[in-house]
Amino acid sequence: MSRVRTRPTRDDTREKLFEAAARVFEEQGIGGASIEAIAAAAGFTRGAFYSNFKSKDELIIAMLEDHVEQSIGRIRDLLERHRNLADFIDALKTMNRSQQDPLGRSPLLHMEMILFVARAEKRRPELAKRLRARRKLVTDIIETTARNSGRTTILNPTWAGALVLALEDGFRLHRLIDPETTPPDSFFRAIGDLQRTMGISST
Repeated sequence: MSRVRTRPTRDDTREKLFEAAARVFEEQGIGGASIEAIAAAAGFTRGAFYSNFKSKDELIIAMLEDHVEQSIGRIRDLLERHRNLADFIDALKTMNRSQQDPLGRSPLLHMEMILFVARAEKRRPELAKRLRARRKLVTDIIETTARNSGRTTILNPTWAGALVLALEDGFRLHRLIDPETTPPDSFFRAIGDLQRTMGISST
């Protein structure tokens, strides 16, 4: 009986390249990492890399896009199950982030990749699209939880979403730089302080 060989799907190949690239970037730095090193770490040839991505820059953009899509998907699923603000925040606090995509597990690498892309002005619109998607997610959370609580927000929901997202990114950076004075729950504590201002406090 002949053995049936199964080839990895395109999604499988991309996932392996994402994982391998994250490892190589952390070991060698984004600028110093070569396409050959990334392909070899994933167990592929250089040709296999180019059948999926035209360049290292394109790979990085795809990794950032995948990270945003996965993060948004997980949080929207959470919102479907916990539509009350207090319940949603409690669920978000306890969400297991250890099994996320490579950038979810490495906030420092995530920021390094964003800065790497941002240095090329022509690539900034790619980052802007993902930033807007994240802002829309937070805006939707604010509107949904406020509506389910029978309240209206004091702040414009879109502006409130931008404010909350800026807090999250800021505390993530502060946590990386100075974890001693930035507790892990800093962002959630700040959100608690803002709830009354936004008119969606659960108390």
